Amino acid sequence: MTPWVQRLIIANVLMFFVEMTAPGIINALALQPRFVVTEPWTLVTYMFLHDPRGISHILFNMFALYMFGSRVEERMGGSRFLTLYFVSGLAGALLSILLAPRSAVIGASGAIFGIMLAFARFWPNAQILFFFFLPLQARFAVMIMAAMQLYSGIYGLGGGVANFCHLGGFVGAWFYLVYLDRRAGTRRFRAQTVAPVARQELLNWKRVDASKVHEVNRDEVNRILDKISATGIASLTAQERLFLSNFVPPDDRVPPVS
Repeated sequence: MTPWVQRLIIANVLMFFVEMTAPGIINALALQPRFVVTEPWTLVTYMFLHDPRGISHILFNMFALYMFGSRVEERMGGSRFLTLYFVSGLAGALLSILLAPRSAVIGASGAIFGIMLAFARFWPNAQILFFFFLPLQARFAVMIMAAMQLYSGIYGLGGGVANFCHLGGFVGAWFYLVYLDRRAGTRRFRAQTVAPVARQELLNWKRVDASKVHEVNRDEVNRILDKISATGIASLTAQERLFLSNFVPPDDRVPPVS
């Protein structure tokens, strides 16, 4: 578990126990669109509240944060991951205020939906179990989820679920990721901060045994290996070379340097 994923899970779980012992805190910290002008802090605090009547709400959200968040944080870095989390949550709040102004909102779902979109953008072909039983590529799972949230939100089929908040999380994450891609100097910054890996260090790439790679990294390793097979080592980015170098065995013919 990466540092910010761990801290966010701890913060949410601690707030859940506070809700259990002091239920009145929900009224002070939940997002209520009609009061947002006088209670602006609720744009952030609502993300750390969950339904105190059971554990299913917080359990699902924290499980999703654990499953998708660590890989996204490893890919983006801690500060950008945290920005993504709060941008997604804020976008979820704003879309709820705009399209569901009479509905109070609690939960980290908007922020976590943004994390899931980032995961699907970075690893679109990764297989996930949609609703825990249907294997789907991440990109298709996100598309279906977005369509379901939009349909339920428009026709009022949510049953107490903040559908527009979820959609807002997707929208906020998409805009933030596009901003990072198009930001001036991003490629130059990455080139300066990623340590170069020589082509010679990756010559043994065919000896990488993906089955022995931890499942958190296995899909990315397989993607990079497939890319080498299709277009060669020269096609790898600096980030991909650095990532793969962690799994390529050393050349037995070259003695180690002491």
